Amino acid sequence: MGRRPDILGEFTAEHRAVEDLLTRIEAGQGDPAERDRLIGRLTDLLFSHCAAEEEHLFPVVQHDVPDGGAIVFRCIHDHLAIGQYLADLQALPAGDPALDTLLRGLAELLRRHLAAEEERLFAAARKALPAAARNALAERLRADRAEIAEAGP
Repeated sequence: MGRRPDILGEFTAEHRAVEDLLTRIEAGQGDPAERDRLIGRLTDLLFSHCAAEEEHLFPVVQHDVPDGGAIVFRCIHDHLAIGQYLADLQALPAGDPALDTLLRGLAELLRRHLAAEEERLFAAARKALPAAARNALAERLRADRAEIAEAGP
């Protein structure tokens, strides 16, 4: 069995999944049902991902990383904006012409946010937190997710 990623590796993999979904949504011009399905997957992934970062990574960064409070504040600000975009998308009726505008705004925000997290938040956490601490955070994240999955919807 290969080595499991630390918490930063887990979240980076989720960032790549978000980017992949954005690319697929942007490329999917013809099939509205497929686009809706992909937007639903993106929404689920983003809500889960943002909540996991806020619960498992942000408190440690805020406490243990120099200037961690300011870094976390900027990330939470983005998470709130992402949540608003997702709520606005869900409120739109099918075929609404505002969908494309909202998707472009969300995609721009997400790409900027993901890059900023990796360049600032993850880099600072990698520097300040020992590998053992990052691995322990990942194990706790996986255990929490397994517990949620077992409980079902």
